[in-house]
Amino acid sequence: MIRTRFLTLLTALVLTPFSGSAKDAAAPPRVVLKPIKFVEYNLPNGLHVILHENHAAPVVATYVLYHVGSKNERPDRTGFAHFFEHLMFEGTENIPRGKIDKYISGAGGNLNASTSFDQTDYFFNLPSNQLKLALWIESERMMHAQIDETGVETQRKVVKEEKRRSYDNRPYGSLFEELAKLVFKGTPYAWVPIGSVQYIDEAKIEEFRDFWKTYYLPNNATLAIAGDFDLEVTKKLVAEYFGPIPRGPDIVRPKVELTAQTAPVKHDVLKANTPLPATLHAWRAPKETDPDAYPLELLVNILSSGRSSRLYKRLVEKEQAALQVEAFPFLLESAGVLGVQAIGQRGVTLDQLDTLISEEVERMKKDGVTEDEFRKALNQKEAEFASSFGAMSTRAKNLARYHLFYGDANLINTELDRYLAVKREDLQRVANKYFTKEGVNILRFPVPATPAAK
Repeated sequence: MIRTRFLTLLTALVLTPFSGSAKDAAAPPRVVLKPIKFVEYNLPNGLHVILHENHAAPVVATYVLYHVGSKNERPDRTGFAHFFEHLMFEGTENIPRGKIDKYISGAGGNLNASTSFDQTDYFFNLPSNQLKLALWIESERMMHAQIDETGVETQRKVVKEEKRRSYDNRPYGSLFEELAKLVFKGTPYAWVPIGSVQYIDEAKIEEFRDFWKTYYLPNNATLAIAGDFDLEVTKKLVAEYFGPIPRGPDIVRPKVELTAQTAPVKHDVLKANTPLPATLHAWRAPKETDPDAYPLELLVNILSSGRSSRLYKRLVEKEQAALQVEAFPFLLESAGVLGVQAIGQRGVTLDQLDTLISEEVERMKKDGVTEDEFRKALNQKEAEFASSFGAMSTRAKNLARYHLFYGDANLINTELDRYLAVKREDLQRVANKYFTKEGVNILRFPVPATPAAK
């Protein structure tokens, strides 16, 4: 399964517990997944197409994945990729402003988009008889996107409000931004996709047009379609709608070169709206396609997945020091980060939280994991695969991402084998390799001091 790419703990108040027992965890692997069949090919203009025909329900999902994210931006023009996530809904030369949403909802469908460090994606879910509508809109956005002053000014306001609401005014809202600056300093991963409002304000209309001309090209995109359609008819439709779009220049990819970290770093983030003490311990990790990604993900699950996990039992149940605790892998195309984060109970010091996290990490490095813990993590992964690919939208998304970032769309059928090939001793090996004392970055959110009463 493509690894989790967004932090959740410090923007929520409740974690969903795992209810499996030790007896369940000891059961042998037994999941047998039905292969997901698909065909893939390139159009002459470089657009990669993946088609998964499935007649289980009269629905179709389209997913367009552009290989452009925040790491493709200039340091003085951050936020462009995310800005385009919004701007591409404004309209095109042949679609009136504000009509894309209405066309899709009026046809009984839904739509969305997202931006990350490495990608920007757009997807539609529609009744199968509306496939032409989806292809028309996506081809229009790729060839005739409308980038004018009205649309840009509208989206400037939207992005500013999103940043205020979701980042600036939310407790711990700057955590992700502070984490990126700390761990990925000196690289294109050092800023987050939301970017800087200042740079969006400073940018001229031609800069936005140049960004679209550079990255929103058929040879920088993957189109995946999954659902109830006829394969040969759909091939013709794809050629009809996307074939006329001219190929663009090859994309120059940014380099991510990290300097070696030789000493631990600790940084306090002072915010007036911090309600409870919070701390994050983060280490650099490999990119998402590295073989170590698989044992690392299993290791992180053992550390923090559910009430039986090590961190929960120690920090929440036994010591009653933390309200919430979670570990995560955040693995990207060219680098990664591993983290352990906790929100403390009122009155608990950050030093207490830091000590408890460090002790559990060191215990993992010294003793490894038990057979029951290892089997539970594998069982959880099998269950995740068994339940994750039912929706056509999920199939389309993962086919596209496996192709783009792993070079193998068929991993949708075979990646579980990579998890099951991991040995228990691999978890202790990667714990010692990545969770080093000199490589830790500690990001802390102290609670503001209460003014003395007069």
